[in-house]
Amino acid sequence: QVQLVESGGGLVQAGGSLRLSCAASGRTFMRYVMGWFRQAPGKERDFVAAINWDGGRTTYADSVKGRFTISRDNAKNTVYLQMNSLKPEDTAVYYCASDRRASFTTTISTFRSAYDSWGQGTQVTVSS
Repeated sequence: QVQLVESGGGLVQAGGSLRLSCAASGRTFMRYVMGWFRQAPGKERDFVAAINWDGGRTTYADSVKGRFTISRDNAKNTVYLQMNSLKPEDTAVYYCASDRRASFTTTISTFRSAYDSWGQGTQVTVSS
């Protein structure tokens, strides 16, 4: 199983930027689709962005398109989420996840149920 540890969350003013990192253990990390999800208080955990194994394909939720960028560095076993033009509604706990069924593929799922390994989450708070 892939172990995932998120970092980079914090408090930022609206319009600001943050970069989240997700460090993964294991030599098989590079094979999998990696995703970011977020969960606001009292709400479901929602899809944010995902990237396939070589970074050649990415998918974003409509609410973050044009503001967030997902990327990965397989040599460092790390996936990133660059968040720009942050809004108060982006406030949530952000989770990194891996889809080990999506190995060496361009197919990306936006469904939470497709992802089988999760990090502990990192809090992002955007003040108005």
